[in-house]
Amino acid sequence: MEKTSVFTFIRKYSVILGVLFLFILSGCQGTPVDPTEASSGGFFNQVFVIPFSELIKWIAGIFHDSYGLSIIIITLAIRLALMPFFLKQTKSSMQMKEKMQVMKPDMDALQEKYRGKTDPESKSKMQQEMMQLYQKHNMSPMAAFGGCLPMLLQLPILIGFFYAIRQTPEIATHSFLWFDLGQTDIILTLIAVAVYFAQFKVSQMNMDPNMKKQMAIMGWISPIMIGVFSLSAPAALPLYWAVGGLFLMVQTYVARKVYTTAESTA
Repeated sequence: MEKTSVFTFIRKYSVILGVLFLFILSGCQGTPVDPTEASSGGFFNQVFVIPFSELIKWIAGIFHDSYGLSIIIITLAIRLALMPFFLKQTKSSMQMKEKMQVMKPDMDALQEKYRGKTDPESKSKMQQEMMQLYQKHNMSPMAAFGGCLPMLLQLPILIGFFYAIRQTPEIATHSFLWFDLGQTDIILTLIAVAVYFAQFKVSQMNMDPNMKKQMAIMGWISPIMIGVFSLSAPAALPLYWAVGGLFLMVQTYVARKVYTTAESTA
């Protein structure tokens, strides 16, 4: 069976892991504070949460206190601003996949050579030969981790906006489309769940069949967690997730098509 390194796992499922990280942080958050108060702070609150909260209220004011439209506009603006990082991550992933396919026969032969040998000397020799194999194919063992860096750079921005939505009390007093932003909405929750499930399916485009089977369970984790959390959260949050997920799904589809086409014509 094909082995999956932790770096490959993180790179392929950075979005899902980011969502899980949001839930962990939200679980650690105590009683919400007013983010507009200077005393409510800490570095993260001052640099990310408070500015986003003020931006939400400012844009809502332009559109006659439409906080739902404000959340949509800022979500799309953030995703557009982060798109270069995402494209870099996708390109790195596709290049890594191509190099790993070329290197796979040599890697399989090396693993077969040392199969069942668990003594320290054999392990040391295997690691040395593996490093030589990486050098032969002009690859760095840490290259996969480099593809994770764009996601790590995005997290403070996405988390800051997430908390700004949670901690801006004005949002809860307004409605948008058919739902109240401050109340739980079942329909919007189902939409957010469906969007993230579809986004996972799009992320599997051109993925190795064995990898699809290994990671099938991950396709349910983020949608289920979004659904569970949304059932006890104001509708402003699943609105944010649904819009961001739709954008990410389209972005992933286009990026995969572009880079796959580029590879096939190279």
